[in-house]
Amino acid sequence: MELINIFAFFNLGGPELIFIMLAILLLFGAKKIPELARGLGKGIREFKDATKEVRDNLEESVNIEEEKKASARNNTKTPVK
Repeated sequence: MELINIFAFFNLGGPELIFIMLAILLLFGAKKIPELARGLGKGIREFKDATKEVRDNLEESVNIEEEKKASARNNTKTPVK
């Protein structure tokens, strides 16, 4: 679904996509295209892993801060009258 939205954003139709594919084929050749696709896939996978790691670190730090605040609230003593 996202790919369709990207094509709609750039106003790309069938003829434009075919032209782009032919240009890529002419520039890189049939033997290089699988290597390029593998490299692109690895790059996307590494990017997703890195963003997941950053998200996990942020969530962990937020949880630690919430635990500190909760323990600080529980440790405060009420004044005795």
